[in-house]
Amino acid sequence: MAEKEVNPDENTIYVGNKPPMSYVLAVVTQFNGGSQEVIIKARGRAISRAVDTAEITRNRFVTNAKVKDIKIGTESITNEEGRNSNVSSIEISLTTKK
Repeated sequence: MAEKEVNPDENTIYVGNKPPMSYVLAVVTQFNGGSQEVIIKARGRAISRAVDTAEITRNRFVTNAKVKDIKIGTESITNEEGRNSNVSSIEISLTTKK
């Protein structure tokens, strides 16, 4: 039998405009579903919500979760007028040891 392939997007939470607790629920659901690692991604103004999500998850709900890695960068996006604009991005990896 072939091994089950893991989709990288399966453990990724994309943070947008919802309140942080919505994303905390998604992260906790991933950990309770057996995931060892969850990646929280955000761009622009949502970066602070991504950090809040990671910290609320670590401090209140999954206390054995550790921050494995934080990647920051800049993405170039073309807007409606055809101009390029740079947007900051963040990727926070949380892991648990079972």
